[in-house]
Amino acid sequence: MVHAEAAAAALLKEHDDRTPFHSIRADYSIDDLDDAYEIQASLVRRLRERNNADIAGYKIGLTSPRMQTMCGIPHPIGGSVLRNRVHASGGKAVLSDFVHLGVECEIAVRIGRDLSDGHLPSTVGEMAEAIAGIAPALELVEDRQADYKSLDMLTLVADNSWNAGVVLGEFRESWPDLEAVEGVVERNGEVLDRGHGRDVMGHPFVPLLWLCRHLAKRGNTLRAGDIVMTGSMTPTYFPSSDESIRFSLGSLGAVEYRFKARD
Repeated sequence: MVHAEAAAAALLKEHDDRTPFHSIRADYSIDDLDDAYEIQASLVRRLRERNNADIAGYKIGLTSPRMQTMCGIPHPIGGSVLRNRVHASGGKAVLSDFVHLGVECEIAVRIGRDLSDGHLPSTVGEMAEAIAGIAPALELVEDRQADYKSLDMLTLVADNSWNAGVVLGEFRESWPDLEAVEGVVERNGEVLDRGHGRDVMGHPFVPLLWLCRHLAKRGNTLRAGDIVMTGSMTPTYFPSSDESIRFSLGSLGAVEYRFKARD
């Protein structure tokens, strides 16, 4: 039987102590994903209490083949985003505040209405009807110097899927064909990488359908105003010096954040 409360307390202490990421599954009898998400729920509750912060929404990770290959995990994972970790475009992060900070470039959505547990969307079209806005976004991920060659998926999920925050561009109430939209990642004005909406499970709304089922299994649902990160179009980038990362989505605009080595 999983020792969820003890595992969550240990993970929180490891973050406080800046301990490098490592598997804790044997120490706390973590046997499967249900165990991992039980620990995650306890960890998120502790973080909410510590920061006096509500849940602003959710992240969906590993939604593209490139990200799944990078982490060696063949399916999506989820996590919660706390309101005190939601940032506006144009701000900055200090790298020394983290063990090892990564940046992922994504499409964020804002949910327009509460979704009933008994009537969840089942198609991309139905999902679109529940969405109030689309924005370019960056997810901040704290991998604590994880070794990707021996990455333990269950500990990763238990650790709130590594979410350390999100940076949001301006939300738009209408959007073009998201399968075809191109995302361009720039570092200090130079192109680093490119991706398309179709790289995220064929369409960025497909991960949302997965999230609906995932939350329903755990007695939860998406609510009006929730922000959801739909997954990175390109592999995680790790800033290593003073630099600016910009992610643009054509007519949907852009989001930008600065990273400083030290404050």
